[in-house]
Amino acid sequence: MAAKQKPVYVINGFLDSGKSSFFSYTLGQPYFKSQEKDPTLLILCEEGEVEYDEKLLKWSNTVLEKIENEADFTPATLMALEAKHRPCRVLIEYNGMWDFRNFRLPKAWKLEQEITTIDASTFAMYFSNMKSLLAEQIRNSELIMFNRCDGIDEKALLTYKRNVRAINQKAELIFEDANGEIDMTTEEDLPYNVNDDPIVLEGIHYGIWYLDAMEHPARYLGKRICYTGMAMVPTDFPKGYFVPGRMAMTCCAQDMQFLGYACRLNGLEAPAEKQWVRVTGVIEKENFAPYEGEGIIIRAEKIEKCPEPKNPIIDFSAPQN
Repeated sequence: MAAKQKPVYVINGFLDSGKSSFFSYTLGQPYFKSQEKDPTLLILCEEGEVEYDEKLLKWSNTVLEKIENEADFTPATLMALEAKHRPCRVLIEYNGMWDFRNFRLPKAWKLEQEITTIDASTFAMYFSNMKSLLAEQIRNSELIMFNRCDGIDEKALLTYKRNVRAINQKAELIFEDANGEIDMTTEEDLPYNVNDDPIVLEGIHYGIWYLDAMEHPARYLGKRICYTGMAMVPTDFPKGYFVPGRMAMTCCAQDMQFLGYACRLNGLEAPAEKQWVRVTGVIEKENFAPYEGEGIIIRAEKIEKCPEPKNPIIDFSAPQN
């Protein structure tokens, strides 16, 4: 019988973004304290302002090991630590300056959760100057935490949120200041009026709507929208559906993705693949097989052929105003 893979929890982010504070808090929680005799292995890849308390490590039965060079972070090195400690689980505080594309675990370990911490006061600088590294940190994270949001304009925080959402649409995003979590869900901060009929979405506004609708679908159900998109017909779509959407650049020209929700033709003529169309329709929710559950569907009322827009690609790669 094959041995059970050890669960691994990874936290990444740039130096002093709150990684050690998050893991220290987690280790101190009774629910996280392991009932097993084997220890928790904590691998530290960089040292910031916060140091791990020896009493906390002892109380939580945690052993700490350091890997200081990126070249040493290999499955072989990790398996040597496995043999040394025989841990029941592994926590890895990854170095934010290391390319996460090179992150590899031994086959005996299984990535259970990936978390990213971000210092909101330095996000704009890192997003402008180290976009590729930042994108790899957050691309597959399940939880992304912006801390130190004190004194930062809410519009700027909303821009940061959209920058991150453009790269990772599924992660849970949390923004915190000294008083705790910040709620940033007001309709007033959107660059379009959700009460317009129809809501006209041009350029970057389409991208912002796509991301906001994913997070707050109830805000748009029953509303009429109008936008220009390129027609795509995924192979797994049933007859009578297509996707009018836009290509978006989330980090760089090599990192593009297509953003679009399914559209029900509703008896209208289907456009040709990659034909540009102007779609007017009503936003609904439907149990749709390709979604593997419920999701947003646009019920088409009008589909008109149109020329390609002057700027066909939505650019999320630069901080938005």
